Amino acid sequence: MGIRAGCIGIAAAAAVLAWLPAGEARAANGAYAVDAADIGEAGSCKVESWLSSASNTDFMAVANPSCVVDLFKPVELSMFTSHSRSDGDWGATIQPKAKMNFVPTGVGKLGFSAYAGGSFDALTGENLSAFAVIPVTFRLNETMRINVNGGWLWDRSVDRHYLLYGIGFDWKFTDTLQWTIEAFGQAGQSDTPSAVQPRFQTGLRYRPNEIFSVDLIYGRNITGENANWITLGTTIRFPVPGSKPEHHRTGHL
Repeated sequence: MGIRAGCIGIAAAAAVLAWLPAGEARAANGAYAVDAADIGEAGSCKVESWLSSASNTDFMAVANPSCVVDLFKPVELSMFTSHSRSDGDWGATIQPKAKMNFVPTGVGKLGFSAYAGGSFDALTGENLSAFAVIPVTFRLNETMRINVNGGWLWDRSVDRHYLLYGIGFDWKFTDTLQWTIEAFGQAGQSDTPSAVQPRFQTGLRYRPNEIFSVDLIYGRNITGENANWITLGTTIRFPVPGSKPEHHRTGHL
């Protein structure tokens, strides 16, 4: 049953990928760009970090701490920070974001959430962009899911609006290993053709317990420079005391 569902999931992902237009996007899920609809329990926190190096010498170092707070309902608040080199120039950005789940995910049904935020130049404080995205997740079974993202991006540096898109497939094929493949991008008018070309990533996550995981990811065209990328990422989680680690039980994503 698991292998059959996996084949169905891969076929569904491939069908949607063939239909999607070219573009660019960046969401969240550790170093992956396509987000799932789930969020953690109120009171839980995590720190995601990764290093990405490209074949054209571009580089990115990222730290993304987040916590789920209980407002009128659980809301995940995060602060994505990056230090990057592109075409020999260094820059630093800060990206605050808030995410809320509206329909929980479950096997055989759709769950969805929404998140919004903006990015700022860490040196000048200039507001660079604003965005809003709806992640939708369909669980094929307890170990496989398809994530679809759609949203909006306002690039204030050129005062242009883009449609964000993404699709990803996750398969936890052992108790500690998960495979992810995803495509994502942004669609719209751009003076730089590579900025609206599709991006691609695939990688493995090793998660020996509910606290720690490490990702090794290959990516193509991640920042619109037609380069190959290698990413090494880690996540350290701080679960709510006394809670059950639902997302790491045997057979669960």
